[in-house]
Amino acid sequence: MKNLLSLCVLSAALAAGAQTNAVPEMTTAESSGLEADAGADLRVRQEIMHNVVGNPGAPGAMMPRAYKKNVNHIRFRPRVWGRLDYENFTLYGRLVDEFREHIVKNGVSRKYRAYNFPDEVALDSLYLEGRELFDGFFDFRIGRQDLFERGHSVFGLDRTLFDGAPYVGSRSAYADMLKLTFHTSDTSKLDAFALYDNGRNMYRYGSRHSRGRPMNAIHPADSPEMDEWGGGLVWHDSLFDKRLPYKLYMIHKHNEDFGVLLQPELTENISFEFEGAHQFGTADSGRKQAGGTMGYAAVDFHKDRSSSGIKPYSRLSAYYLSGDKHRTDADDNDTAWDPLWGRWPQDSELFQYGTLYGLGYWSNLLYTKLELGLNIGPHHRVQAYSGPIFAAVQDHLGHADGSGDSMFKGVLSVLRYDFPIILAPKNAHGADRFEIYGHVMAELFNPGDYYDTSRPAYFFRWEIVVAF
Repeated sequence: MKNLLSLCVLSAALAAGAQTNAVPEMTTAESSGLEADAGADLRVRQEIMHNVVGNPGAPGAMMPRAYKKNVNHIRFRPRVWGRLDYENFTLYGRLVDEFREHIVKNGVSRKYRAYNFPDEVALDSLYLEGRELFDGFFDFRIGRQDLFERGHSVFGLDRTLFDGAPYVGSRSAYADMLKLTFHTSDTSKLDAFALYDNGRNMYRYGSRHSRGRPMNAIHPADSPEMDEWGGGLVWHDSLFDKRLPYKLYMIHKHNEDFGVLLQPELTENISFEFEGAHQFGTADSGRKQAGGTMGYAAVDFHKDRSSSGIKPYSRLSAYYLSGDKHRTDADDNDTAWDPLWGRWPQDSELFQYGTLYGLGYWSNLLYTKLELGLNIGPHHRVQAYSGPIFAAVQDHLGHADGSGDSMFKGVLSVLRYDFPIILAPKNAHGADRFEIYGHVMAELFNPGDYYDTSRPAYFFRWEIVVAF
């Protein structure tokens, strides 16, 4: 499996591939002749955090105490890309670097506070894509590509397939993947995929210090090898005159996942979302039978999607990830939800930094939140949400000594504003694509009795993106 996908990537390396926010999708599949394009984008962000909570206590993992104070750094992520288009085919490549400057010393010398420029240049994307082949029946994409595009998972499975390789941090969300899509009717299609991620990224040049850490396990025994492979099938269809879109999926990665995602629309202003999945099989770590469960339910009140102007919305949701009372026992069944390729805690940047330099554990929770927002236009929106987080089971990991029995983890609140500065015209090309946009966001987490600290944690970030 690994050799096959590596060969696919090397075959695609004859040219270039993968989409970014700075790369407009080709609007005509019938374009004649060979067309070339290239561009770049730069993301600059400053992040400030205080009293970030760590992970539930386990050997090799951070304890759930506030262990980071006054962390303050600026991050830079330049990317350059190029593409070739010929009729229904695209070859695209992208290089990326990310480096940071720590503004607060954090107890280390200047030598280790600032990375050299460039810190590390990595192959971020390289794929060959074919669209609407065989009279529109078949699409494919092969090579290194993003799992996360336009704010969502490439398969629309935001809670299952979200992150890419385990060591790339926030620079990218790529995977070395073969993706096939079969359009069986106007309303239905089948996605089939196989992917392999090498956390060490052999296609890179520069300092080894920029590599991140594993973020998908609570215990070192759960991640003996960070090279990850897997595959799956995703069936997309709808019922009742397209008013009940749904997905059925089966994913294999060390264990099997079976799930269903329903997105019914009751009226033009009210819609629902329901998702449930269960895991079967045996983990490669040698633990016994896997049995994690994931569930999500939401009701969405929104303005008619076809209307113009400012679109307010509100959403009430509940997100469940199963836990395990005896997670660290050597012979324990894994009843906690395995995050698969969804290691990033989708609702929080603060929790991401709580796990970034240790072993992460985004599981064993019930998070109910109310979200309010305004969709104003391209790169322009306001969103705010807040709600309590509870443990799904008493895992006795909440305190450093393992004695914590409380199931109340705390209250997480987030406020974010995305704003445009310069916007490119729709379907612009070349220099006309130039645009600048950004966002500011703030998070506040008030820990509950699950943690051994009562000090509030906060996270603040501003970001500016320049792209063409």
